[in-house]
Amino acid sequence: MKLYIKALKMHIMSELQYKGSFFMSIISQIITFFSYYFVIISLFTKFNNIKGFSLYEVLLCFSIIQFGFAFNEVFARGIDKFDNFIISGKFDQLLLRPKNIILQVLISETDFVKIARLIQSLIVMVIALINLRLEITLLKIFTLILMFISAIIIFFCLFLISASYCFLTVQGLEVRNVLTDGGKQMAQYPIGIFNKGFIFVFTFIVPYAFVNYYPLLYFLGRNNNTIYAFSPLIVFIYLIPCILLFNLGTKKYKSVGS
Repeated sequence: MKLYIKALKMHIMSELQYKGSFFMSIISQIITFFSYYFVIISLFTKFNNIKGFSLYEVLLCFSIIQFGFAFNEVFARGIDKFDNFIISGKFDQLLLRPKNIILQVLISETDFVKIARLIQSLIVMVIALINLRLEITLLKIFTLILMFISAIIIFFCLFLISASYCFLTVQGLEVRNVLTDGGKQMAQYPIGIFNKGFIFVFTFIVPYAFVNYYPLLYFLGRNNNTIYAFSPLIVFIYLIPCILLFNLGTKKYKSVGS
């Protein structure tokens, strides 16, 4: 952990060497994020609800997914850009160091510009909670925390899967964006509003539904089944095969040679 924190400090200092560029990038991220936010606002100027979900219920769903994705862009950028290690041969260097490979990849690159999206996601969450005026219990608070943590984990899992197939394809394929960026765009709305095919894929293949749909139903009081409150824990189980897949790729990796 000390090594990771030290690496984060170094990355921050590096990015702040060009303060003007850094803060301009922050502003651009703020504008980009609010463009997503205003799309949802504009949608609800035409419709009172989307299959029974109100504006602030959708915004809560939106904030959870955006938070998880932004967190990984800030702190797991190295995993997202893993194909660069394979192409450049730098992965060989990581294998020679007596540290965990995933940790080394994590600390290799960060993108602190995206910290703006993290903060904005939390702001949207607060706005949604204030306007929903729900009856809050300790279990619901716990469920909300689980939803945010599982949002972080689900995107980390997808980044790991994308990194794993780089051992076979060398370069990262754009098809990964179907599950990451594309999945993010879909999962920022309650999964239940889509047709059965999409619900199946984003429940049993990529478990977005266990991040911010089934637990959301419990949090909003739409379903009193306490199993829904703990359903984000399924994403923790999903992390296990993703790590095993990456480790398998590491074992099968052949050096680029000289």
